Amino acid sequence: MSVPPADQSLLTRLFANPYLLLVLTVAMWGGHSVVSRMAVGEISPASLTLLRWLIVAGIMFSLAGRGLREHWPVLKPRIPYLAMMGALGYTSYNILLYWSAYTTTAININIINAAMPAMILIGALVFYRQPVTRLQWVGMVVSMAGVVWTAAKGDLQHLLELTVNRGDILILIAVIFYSGYSLLLRHRPLVPSLVFFAALTPAALLSSFFPLAYEIAMGEFFWPTTKGWMLLIYVAIFPSLLSQIFYMRGVELIGAGRAGLFTNLMPLFGASFAMLILGEQLALYHVVALVLVLGGILLAELKRPA
Repeated sequence: MSVPPADQSLLTRLFANPYLLLVLTVAMWGGHSVVSRMAVGEISPASLTLLRWLIVAGIMFSLAGRGLREHWPVLKPRIPYLAMMGALGYTSYNILLYWSAYTTTAININIINAAMPAMILIGALVFYRQPVTRLQWVGMVVSMAGVVWTAAKGDLQHLLELTVNRGDILILIAVIFYSGYSLLLRHRPLVPSLVFFAALTPAALLSSFFPLAYEIAMGEFFWPTTKGWMLLIYVAIFPSLLSQIFYMRGVELIGAGRAGLFTNLMPLFGASFAMLILGEQLALYHVVALVLVLGGILLAELKRPA
């Protein structure tokens, strides 16, 4: 079916505007935590994880099947790498996000997620000996202080009494996993981004059977309700698919460094959506934590090493 000229023009303008693409991307990511909270009781975390990647894998194979065949000689020797990346960056992060949503708020999820740039910087230092400036050290410490302040709900006595929310711990582990995935991207096969993403989706799908088996064994698995199916379709189309395509295009237009700065908007979108849609309350400790996390990232970005 042919696309009307007016729609062609609209799509062309969208894909030529990196700032709009990246803002939409981060809005989808920020909304993902809200959807994870809405999914509680509507679809089990493992079924949401598995079914989303089943949908995405089907779409990606129709979009990039030819590219996968063309680049198979490059991809085939890297199957263990692709399997690890799909399991680490997609399945592990997602299942921990959905499990965390049972015991923490969308606002907390977004604030802890916002510390990811600092964690990636720490990982780059530890594993790749990447130089770190004094300002970056300060930025990392300030950002991580924001995460600790969130987990402690503004009262460090909670940390001393070991009463930190289980959901906050789970999303922190998820962020560590995704930071590892981000660091390992520097070793990715030299294929187009869309082909690389398509190659990871089977690994994400297959590794999703492990948490599914766990849920079934624990008696926690259940099929989606009508609302659960609607949330699943949203997750599959927007945070899983369109955001990835939009982000890749944004990086292509303005570079990874400048595009990465837009991720700092995620807690602002996420907190706003959580208040508007879920009715969550923004406490004073949330505001302090947001200032610490985003302020730390700003310090770390002021002067990168050459």
